[in-house]
Amino acid sequence: MKSTLRLARLLCWATFLLICGSVLIFASAYLYLSPGLPTVESLKDVRLQTPLRIYTSDSKLIAEFGEKRRTPLHFQQIPSAMIQAVLSAEDDRFYEHHGVDIRGLLRAAAQLIQSGQIQSGGSTITMQVAKNFFLSNKRVFSRKFNEILLALDIESELTKEQILELYLNKIYLGNRAYGIEAAAQVYYGQPIEQLSLAQLAMIAGLPKAPSRYNPIVNPQRAIIRRNWILGRMLELGHIDQSAHDAAVTEPVTASYHGLQNEVDAPYIAEMVRADLLERYGSDIYTDGYRVITTIDSSLQQAATRATQQGLMEYDRRHGYRGPESQLPLTDDNALEPALDSLKATPAVGPLLPALVIRTEGQQAEVMLRDGVATIPWEGLAWARRYIDVNTLGEKPEQASDVVTRGDLVRVERQADGSYWLAQQPVVQGALVSFRPDDGALLALVGGFNFHSSKFNRATQAEREVGSNIKPFIYSAALENGFTAASIINDAPVVFEDQSLEDTWRPQNDSGRFYGPTRLRTALYNSRNLVSIRLLQEIGIAKARAYVQRFGFDPERLPKDLSLALGSATMPPYDLAAGYMAIANGGYRVIPHFIQRIDLLDETRFEMQPHRVCRSECTPEAETASLSALAAPAPLDTATPLASEAASMEIEQASITPIPAQRIMDERVNYIMTTMLRDVIQSGTGRRARALGRKDIGGKTGTTNDQKDAWFSGFNPEVHTTVWVGFDQPVTLGRREYGGTAALPIWVDYMTQALKETPEQPLAQPEGIITMRINAEDGTPAASGSPGAIFEVFRREFAPVASATPAPRLELEESPGTLPQELF
Repeated sequence: MKSTLRLARLLCWATFLLICGSVLIFASAYLYLSPGLPTVESLKDVRLQTPLRIYTSDSKLIAEFGEKRRTPLHFQQIPSAMIQAVLSAEDDRFYEHHGVDIRGLLRAAAQLIQSGQIQSGGSTITMQVAKNFFLSNKRVFSRKFNEILLALDIESELTKEQILELYLNKIYLGNRAYGIEAAAQVYYGQPIEQLSLAQLAMIAGLPKAPSRYNPIVNPQRAIIRRNWILGRMLELGHIDQSAHDAAVTEPVTASYHGLQNEVDAPYIAEMVRADLLERYGSDIYTDGYRVITTIDSSLQQAATRATQQGLMEYDRRHGYRGPESQLPLTDDNALEPALDSLKATPAVGPLLPALVIRTEGQQAEVMLRDGVATIPWEGLAWARRYIDVNTLGEKPEQASDVVTRGDLVRVERQADGSYWLAQQPVVQGALVSFRPDDGALLALVGGFNFHSSKFNRATQAEREVGSNIKPFIYSAALENGFTAASIINDAPVVFEDQSLEDTWRPQNDSGRFYGPTRLRTALYNSRNLVSIRLLQEIGIAKARAYVQRFGFDPERLPKDLSLALGSATMPPYDLAAGYMAIANGGYRVIPHFIQRIDLLDETRFEMQPHRVCRSECTPEAETASLSALAAPAPLDTATPLASEAASMEIEQASITPIPAQRIMDERVNYIMTTMLRDVIQSGTGRRARALGRKDIGGKTGTTNDQKDAWFSGFNPEVHTTVWVGFDQPVTLGRREYGGTAALPIWVDYMTQALKETPEQPLAQPEGIITMRINAEDGTPAASGSPGAIFEVFRREFAPVASATPAPRLELEESPGTLPQELF
């Protein structure tokens, strides 16, 4: 009996000493380790590494920038079945312990004693949060003590829901996916709330070992792990038997879903990325920035398609340059390495790589990545050999005249499913489309294919604008007392200048001269000599000052008469921005492509647009606009339009538009708009009549030797500028002009852009009168006079019975250097 009591006392003392020793060890560890532990308070305001995402105005994803794919969720957004699956797999006593599960630690200790190695850490979800946010993955005892201490702190500072939210958004789940929402997108291509029970259990099995239980790489191991989790859920009462049985029989449906951009707008994505990098620095890739652009997804797709098709059509007009390479196909043994080369060749926009394996008569058989196709004669007949930009070879008569076995070529799939021979264009182009009333960028294309060339020709290519500048010169003339019926002589003029090696003799495109010409006719027929004489009549300084109102950089505007022919150089973006004032009735608006920038749940920036307000304008705003128009320096023109939007940051979410400033007399704008509509109805832009609308106006432009082709055109809802040319300026060909190379792209795009927009009549402002005039000399004509036409005038500048005085026919020498002629 005494021995039994003595043994009991010894056991009690041993237990007491063990407890005291454990407390002492724990206290010592706490005193030693706690000073170096991070504060748990930071978890209350943690920012998970989340990529930059860029969207269209209608919430379609354009691009994502960042190393980690993550979409953080609030606890309320997480399906309950997902939480139950994770707890069943990782910590089924999560709601019972206070950060540390003694049972789990004892089990881990027993495994250590038996094996001599750390096999399982006995970590709770709270301890995993501590490790993931604060500690390394190094498996040492000190880290386990740190986990325990931090877990206890975390449980005292955060709720269970907050801990689970952190855990489920932080954990790595393979394939660059961090957090359960990213995993749902990567493995199933769907948001987490749309996944089945079996799919949720599959994701819940990944935290233990993302590579070992990856359902794509190791489907058999993954399904064993999934079914074990489903069994645990059944055992713990989270699901019933029928749900369990249905889930365990569900096949593995996981497959890799890369980032799926919903809109092809890589040039826009890069513009936004560069803008944010300048604003906020490199943290944009990790802090969760979300950018809403002004881009319309349907118009962007139409712009990309129109630009690519227009450039390919130009390319076909100038002949076939041959295959990209020739692969040896002497026998069947050579086919396999040739197919490897085919598979390694990427698609370029709509152009797919293809290997010619046989020709017969007027068709060719090609191998694609996914099978064999036949190119019919319609898809081969265009391919006359390219000799130079103005010369083609003989017309082919059979397929073997065009391609041979082993040619690695490009093909394009047609609407009927057939394939046509194609080639990657050497020529490049750009398209810029704005909403004129507020300056919002609707669509932008910077080249044929971003992945082949990241150079953004819409914003970076400084090209001579040619006759696209003429509407601004003519508007300056109208502002200074000229009318659409004013007569300017279209006759030869010669400039002698000591700085020039040769005499400058500017010409019209046709090489002909047409004598006395009304301004309206001169503009829609793009008469160069009239533009030069008109600019001299206005005065170069006065004209430049007026043109600067439209936001053009004065440093880009020549100080000589070559300004009249478009020797100014600028990117298509800046030119399109200037045209908006003509399109919207005469108001200066700020071009911009970012609508809003959010950082997680906070709006960091929202664009405050300058917007045209007509009937809704306050009298004070309209008065201010008109008084500014009359001022000697109506606008600060030191900053080009393309850079102004970047400086407009405001820290508010509720935005009131700023009334846009009027920069054109509304009557001048009205007359200019009618003249530009005549460019389409009667002049160089006739191809645009295919749209079947009367409310569109525009101007073609072609530079010297056809190095640049332009078309800028609009209706009140949309303005679009298109440029076509080679990156290194050389001629496009003697038959290529703005109306043949650029205008078809504009028509194709605007067909979509204006599809659901009703035609809008042009409202005539007060102070405009319509008169019958003689077409030859612009003088008033009596009713019934042969050749009489109607013309519109500002009331105070309407012609009287006497003829308009003829302008000077001999021009003075122009100051400064005069470059080559442009038209």
